[in-house]
Amino acid sequence: MSNLSSARVSQRVQSFTESVIREMTRLAQQHHAVNLAQGFPDFSAPTELKRAAAQAIHDDWNQYAITWGSPRLRHALAAKVHWFNGMEIDPETQITVTCGATEAMIATMFALVNPGDKVAILQPFYENYGPDAILAGAEPIFVSLRPPQFTFDPDELRHAFRRGARAVIINNPNNPTGRVLTYDELKTVADLCLEYDAFAITDEIYEHIVYADRPHISLATLPGMADRTVTISGLSKTYSITGWRLGYALAAPDLTNGIRKAHDFLTVGAPAPLQEAGAIALQMPRAYYDQLRADYMRRRALMLDALQNAGFTFTAPEGAYYVMTDFSAFGFDDDVAFARYLVEQIGVATVPGSSFYAPPELGKRQVRFCFCKKDETLRAASERLAQLKRK
Repeated sequence: MSNLSSARVSQRVQSFTESVIREMTRLAQQHHAVNLAQGFPDFSAPTELKRAAAQAIHDDWNQYAITWGSPRLRHALAAKVHWFNGMEIDPETQITVTCGATEAMIATMFALVNPGDKVAILQPFYENYGPDAILAGAEPIFVSLRPPQFTFDPDELRHAFRRGARAVIINNPNNPTGRVLTYDELKTVADLCLEYDAFAITDEIYEHIVYADRPHISLATLPGMADRTVTISGLSKTYSITGWRLGYALAAPDLTNGIRKAHDFLTVGAPAPLQEAGAIALQMPRAYYDQLRADYMRRRALMLDALQNAGFTFTAPEGAYYVMTDFSAFGFDDDVAFARYLVEQIGVATVPGSSFYAPPELGKRQVRFCFCKKDETLRAASERLAQLKRK
C-alpha cells in the first residue's frame, strides 16, 4: 500500500516533509504550551491598519485587484523603499505584490531558474528555500553560516558558484540565526554574482527588526546589483499582520515581467481589501519603526535572560526575532526529542534545529525560539524554562 501511495504523488514532493514549524504549533495547542515556535505575534496589529482593512471591505474593494498589485499599494511601496532601502523603483514595471514573501520566493524561482540549474543557499535557512529550489527543478547547494557568529566562508561560497550556481538566496536579517550580514559580506556576494553572471534573491522580510549598530543594507543597492537582484519582503513582520499574506518582489523590468507571469498562474493576486489597507501601513510615520525596534529590543532582552538562566548556549541575534540555541547542557543529543520534551513536559514549544539544515544532522543539537510575543508570554515561558535541569 505504501508503494502504491508513493506512486500516486510526484517525485518532487516525495522527499518533502510537513512544515516542522507548523507541526510544533499544533503540538503547542495540544499540550497547552507557550508557543515560541512559529514566528507570529500574539499581540494586536496597529489599530489604524485594522480600521483601514475594515473600511476597504465596506468600500467594496472586494473583487480582484490588478494581478501584480493595486496601484495604491505599489506606489506606496515605491515611496517606502526609496526612503528606507535607498532604491529607485518604478511602481509600474518593477513591483509584484504577492501572497506573502513565501509566494514571492517561489514565483521568483520559477521565473529565474531553469530545471537542472543550481542555486546556492546560505544555511541554516528558512525551511521553504530548499523545497522551492526542488519545485523549480533546481539543485540546491548549501553554504554554511558557521556558529557561533554565523559567518560564511567566502571560499565555500565561491565553490558554489564554480559548481554553476545560477542564483544565490540570501536571508538578511537571517531566520533562524538573527545574523545581519555586514557590507563587506554583502560585497563578497555581489562580487561573486558579477564575476559568475548570477542572480541574487534576497529575502529581507525582517529589514526593520535590527538590533546591530549597523543599518540594514539591501544587496540591490551595491554597485552592479540593481539589475541582477530580486529583493523580496512583505508587510507581515513589520506591521504584525502575518495572516494578511502581503509580500512583494522588487526587480528590474525584464525580471519583473517573468515574476509576474509566474505569480499570475500561482495565485492570481493577493487579497484586494488588504492591499488597500497595506498602502496605509507603508505610510506609517518613521517614528513607528523606531518604536518597533525599541519594543523588539525589550522582548529580545526578556528572551535572552530566560535562555541564559535556563542554561542554553547561544549568540545574541543582531536582527529578526529568533534565537538559535545549543541545548547540549541538558543531556539530549537529538533536537526532535528535545523539542518534544520541551513542549510535552516543560510546556514551551520551539523548533528543532534540523529543519533548518541540509543534511538535517547539522542541526541535531540546536533549537530555535521566537520572541515576537507579549511580555507576559515571554515571562510565562521563562518560568517554565527555569524547570529545565542541566546535566
